[in-house]
Amino acid sequence: MKLFQQLLVAGAAVGMIAPIAAEASNVNLKDMNSYSGSSKSVDFTNNYLNIQPGDWAHQSIKDLAISRGCDIKVSDKALTRFEAAAIVNSCLGNVAEVTNVERSLIDEFSSELALLRGRLDGIEARMNEFEAGSFSSTTTLDGKAVFITGAIDGNSELTSSSATLNDAVHAGFVYQMNLNTSFTGDDNLYVRLKTSHGLKQFSAKPLGYLNETGTGSGSLSVDKIWYTFPIGDKVTATIGPKIENYYMLAAAPSAYKPKLMKAFRFGGHGAAFGASTSTGFGIKYDADNGFATSITLNSKGGFDGSGLLTEDDENKVNVMAAYTADNYHVSATYTTQNHGWDSWAYYSTTNITGGDKGSDGWALRAWFRPDETGTAVPSVSVGVDTLSFTDTNTSYTDANGYSVAFNWEDIFQADDVIGIAFGQPLKGSEPTAETIDPFMWEAYYSFRPNDSIEIMPGVFGGSDVQTTTADDVFGAILQTTFKF
Repeated sequence: MKLFQQLLVAGAAVGMIAPIAAEASNVNLKDMNSYSGSSKSVDFTNNYLNIQPGDWAHQSIKDLAISRGCDIKVSDKALTRFEAAAIVNSCLGNVAEVTNVERSLIDEFSSELALLRGRLDGIEARMNEFEAGSFSSTTTLDGKAVFITGAIDGNSELTSSSATLNDAVHAGFVYQMNLNTSFTGDDNLYVRLKTSHGLKQFSAKPLGYLNETGTGSGSLSVDKIWYTFPIGDKVTATIGPKIENYYMLAAAPSAYKPKLMKAFRFGGHGAAFGASTSTGFGIKYDADNGFATSITLNSKGGFDGSGLLTEDDENKVNVMAAYTADNYHVSATYTTQNHGWDSWAYYSTTNITGGDKGSDGWALRAWFRPDETGTAVPSVSVGVDTLSFTDTNTSYTDANGYSVAFNWEDIFQADDVIGIAFGQPLKGSEPTAETIDPFMWEAYYSFRPNDSIEIMPGVFGGSDVQTTTADDVFGAILQTTFKF
């Protein structure tokens, strides 16, 4: 049961337990004590409240727990009759046949067992009735909370649209809930609720923008929403008012697990896959033999803007062709972007942005993944991006970049991940302004103390990451993720 359902049911249970406790306070102890004198067990004498360690029932209960393999440690101290009955119920509740001694225990505590089981059955029935009407059976909920602490040396030399940056240590959080609902069994309505706070110091693009960075102020809101449905056996369509292009791709362009910098997602978060939440439409064809293709459209003007596909609408069209086998992938994605769309800033220098009316480009991707984890052989993901600009106000006519990334999994313990990535963000290749040579890198190690918690220390750095040779950066963070 997902967390949201558990919270609802827990609240109901508390409300039901309270009246039970009140009723228990009205039990006639005198009558109950009289029951203990009519025991059917041979040589058993005890008052109602306590079963002493020397009593037959006490030793029999200890023997029962051992013989039936119950995960219960019976105390050497006195037991109340209800404690004894609870142990008998736990050890024999699903047993088909009992021994003579076990039958004597059941007879001895029959009154307490009846009362105990009646209360439990009543609670379970009422909880099931409550649960049945509280949450759709076709909706699932999961999510995460992320705590981040870190600092970036050289951050004060960078620029960000959301904050004045400094080199001090900062802490922030992300909280996210994912709701998935199916109406036919083959479709899915996805809604993401998300909030963040304290992460504006990690918002400089391309280097310094963490994978989990958000610039919110702690208010929970609908961050993503879209609907996916099949058209026949091999075609899937997606439509949504708040979606990014990469959620509609034919295949995953990278095997690298992006746990640190957003720049290294998708084999380089550059030309084709640059993010911008907007109105989106997508069609994907999967041939079931490894080949797949997709076409996606994103429009910023389609949602509270200039209007969908108008002359002033910032929009982008991506067309991907991909082949994916069990342990490798190759793909090519063509992108055409209009009216100033420049959301590739997550993996580009800033001096190629501004004033361009349109651009066209290619994103070439390949990855390899070993058959087994836990070896010295890593997964390898590579990417190459190109862009050509039209009607730009800058001196650049085109740009290019690359990314190389490695993952080693299950090296020191199950579910741990080592990640190393490096590359060149998109830079103009024909400038008349100052020449720069941007380079970025990151390294992290993530491990899980249990199934729901992940801890990740990471470091990253680079040179010429925004505009000039003064943009040299080194950062370190510690990130803890709680998944539910």
